[in-house]
Amino acid sequence: MAGLWKLPCIFLCENNKYAMGTSVERAAHNTEFFKRGDNIPGVRANGMNIFTVRETMKMLKQYSALEGKGPVFLELNTYRYHGHSMSDPGLTYRTREEVAEIRKTTDPIL
Repeated sequence: MAGLWKLPCIFLCENNKYAMGTSVERAAHNTEFFKRGDNIPGVRANGMNIFTVRETMKMLKQYSALEGKGPVFLELNTYRYHGHSMSDPGLTYRTREEVAEIRKTTDPIL
């Protein structure tokens, strides 16, 4: 409906690389979430870099709202450091070393 009416919307998906207890590769046939919007254009950006997120949102706002070209879909790739709950410690499907490496190399706070 948003595409049909050319509504000025930005649909956002935060992809933290893991579903409940598993990786997205094991949970979804199509892991390119930004391509799932049918005829709504989509882009993927690094959600761990605040400057990339800011510039991407400015571009999409210009395209969708200010130029009136309709909705867009944005997939932000991020990383989830912890499990979803007490029943998901997050260590059965990834290593402590993987988490430490991501924290060391791409943590947005640092």
